[in-house]
Amino acid sequence: MSVSPSAFDLAYDELRARWPESTEEHDIATSYGPTRVHVYGPADGRPLVLLPGGMATGLVWFANATALGRRYRVHAVDLVGDAGRTERRGTPLRNADDLNTWLDALLDGIGAADVHLCGHSYGAWIAAGYALHAPERVARLALIDPTQVFSGFRPGYLLRALPTLVRPTEDRVRSFLAWETGPARPDPAWQRLYALAHTVPDRKLITGGRPRVADLRMPVLVLLAEHSRTHRTHRVAERARRALPQAEVAVLPGATHHSLPLTTPEQLNDRLADFLD
Repeated sequence: MSVSPSAFDLAYDELRARWPESTEEHDIATSYGPTRVHVYGPADGRPLVLLPGGMATGLVWFANATALGRRYRVHAVDLVGDAGRTERRGTPLRNADDLNTWLDALLDGIGAADVHLCGHSYGAWIAAGYALHAPERVARLALIDPTQVFSGFRPGYLLRALPTLVRPTEDRVRSFLAWETGPARPDPAWQRLYALAHTVPDRKLITGGRPRVADLRMPVLVLLAEHSRTHRTHRVAERARRALPQAEVAVLPGATHHSLPLTTPEQLNDRLADFLD
């Protein structure tokens, strides 16, 4: 008996169609279940692993794939425990150590001894933790408006976000997005996918303490959204510069937290390309 695709599946496939035509879909075996990775770029390009924010799915990087894939082998990941096409089965997912073990297996699966690693929001928290866990496998680290890395969330942001977490509906999430992104207006197809992701059952996002970023030794880029409502941007920038005096820290004009990385992608792509080169 065939099962009709869910609204989330339909929205997922709609956004997947926005990726370059030659994008490949890989399911990488890990002990936590197969991980879906969207792969684009030259086969001999340096691996660039992109970790999205929570509920954003790896597809959120569709506006960046073409530019970044000219030189790098882009691997955009659906996070384990989150909405998307990554399946959670096998070893239970309990804590940040499990996320590091999962990423070890993922890099093994794509055949990469080391990679450039880039994460946005929750994905940046995972990326920073992994860079501390396996610094020999991370050549360069890019953190895009990271949360829970240099500071906590603003209380007002958490209050606004609470209804979308406790009793999520598509309308509630869209209203929350409109409040945070304002005139930035992220892509409508992605907004629909993000809103529906909150209604997917059995998600399990792992959280934990702030990583000891002062111990990072590889080159680090920190890009912050000028109008992010998750935290006070300039305060985070100051903390990042104090903790990582060797890092490149910059503020992206006009950006909000949830409008990254798909709104005005050119400035993000240019900053990333300059840093990775």
